[in-house]
Amino acid sequence: MKKEEVHMSATDAVVTEENAADRWSAVRDLPPSAKLVAKVLDYNDTLTQSELAEETLLPPRTVRYALSRLEEEDVVDSRFSFADARKRLYTLSV
Repeated sequence: MKKEEVHMSATDAVVTEENAADRWSAVRDLPPSAKLVAKVLDYNDTLTQSELAEETLLPPRTVRYALSRLEEEDVVDSRFSFADARKRLYTLSV
């Protein structure tokens, strides 16, 4: 079998940078706590509210506020945890 080569051109790099900029444009005007929560979710994929509080070192109330602001901007998706229905799992919207 032939191995396929993947080349990234300069235009591909620019498009990727533009997509990243568009992705964060909704977060730009939000409070610093919301930006921090979004960045932590960017690095960690899926976390619960308590895990976010632990990772960000923010009080749980601040994390709740940040998540509500991020959900208003459709930056974060949440779903119930199958392991524990009392918890919600948060991920960044793509």
